[in-house]
Amino acid sequence: MSERATFRLSALALAALLGGCSLTPALEKPAAPVAASYPGQAAAATATGQLPAWESFVTDARLREVIKLALQNNRDLRVATLNIEQVRAQYQVKRADQWPSVNAVVSGNRQPTTSGGMSSVYTAGLAMASWEIDFFGRLGSLKDAALAQFLASEEARRAAQTSLVASVASTWLSLQTDEALLALTQRTMSTREDSLRLSKLRFDNGATSALDLRQAESLTAAARSTLAQQQRARALDINSLTLLVGQEVPANLLPGAADVAPFQAVPEGLPSELLTRRADIRQAEQAMVAANANIGAARAAFFPRISLTTSVGTVSNQLSGLFKDGSWGFSLAPQALLPIFDMGRNQANLDVAKVGRDTAIAQYEKAIQVAFREVADALAGRATLGEQLAAQELQAKAEAERFRLAELRYKNGVSSYLDVLDAQRSLFATQQALAQSRLAQQQNQVALYKALGGGY
Repeated sequence: MSERATFRLSALALAALLGGCSLTPALEKPAAPVAASYPGQAAAATATGQLPAWESFVTDARLREVIKLALQNNRDLRVATLNIEQVRAQYQVKRADQWPSVNAVVSGNRQPTTSGGMSSVYTAGLAMASWEIDFFGRLGSLKDAALAQFLASEEARRAAQTSLVASVASTWLSLQTDEALLALTQRTMSTREDSLRLSKLRFDNGATSALDLRQAESLTAAARSTLAQQQRARALDINSLTLLVGQEVPANLLPGAADVAPFQAVPEGLPSELLTRRADIRQAEQAMVAANANIGAARAAFFPRISLTTSVGTVSNQLSGLFKDGSWGFSLAPQALLPIFDMGRNQANLDVAKVGRDTAIAQYEKAIQVAFREVADALAGRATLGEQLAAQELQAKAEAERFRLAELRYKNGVSSYLDVLDAQRSLFATQQALAQSRLAQQQNQVALYKALGGGY
């Protein structure tokens, strides 16, 4: 008797699971609301560009080690990873809701009878409390939404990792430029201090005016002020890098002033479809899937909710009689709950779900547009920063030659010391601008790599 009842119950459950349907609407992913190619580039109809992984993109061994340390110790990335575990657990909860929960039940009840005696009832067995049979896919839709949210959390972690790699590389480049500017400022201050001593000596001997002396003092003080600024900027960038890495960066992994570009060139002619590989766009896509699945759950609320409560076990008036022949039995209590009047609650929930899906679609399209703009900006920088850097290199060479000639003419008495100071000031400003432009070009390369998806 009990075996037949268990078999029928299992067959009923299997038929219910197989017969369940889904009311989730088909989701049509909208076309990317951007052009097929980036501004200033020809359409790449047959291009199948592929970005290298960050380990290949970063060619400097020290920077690779710093990035690895950041991936191990950065707290924001650790939080993103823990969020994945939390959302995975939530998905497992929703998935478990589709299956019955079986519990062991043991109870005893003693109460007085009208004849003055005591009545005892003891039970022991297995019970399944109110298992919802998912005929209309409500639980399945909620499980699909939880799965999409779990996948979105994984993409969020990948997006956080890409941003972290780019932030560490960009800060490392800033620190490298700080070192270069600090060395430049120290050389300039040393030169100006020598010029100040010479100017003071000539002034004491009556060979020059007080104006030349004051100009030399002013330029020396300006160099000393710039040196303090560069030392502060270097300290701040080291603090930023320490925060990103999550620990103090070893001194042997810090950049030097004369280091070369530490990156592999990003390939030309990448199609705009590459944006769909960006982790943040894939995250927005999964959010869209989750919002669409919520519509299926809201639709299923209009249909009957069928649940099943059952138990199987043994009942006896005495503890010693439990588990004896003739004490076994079972109960089966199906229930169907059909909503008739809810003051528009179900319709309002469906409207909320539909608006949520439309919002998720708009956010997905916005994510693509933002990504397209970031890539377009980076490409515009790559197209112009190279020319700017080449022009500034020529200007720096010209200013260096101008300073040499001005100093030579001054020593030969052809021109005034004011010409030397002006040439020196102009050379220093040009060299500073050159270092900043070189930094902008390298950081733009990092920004382009990140905007294109960072190797994912």
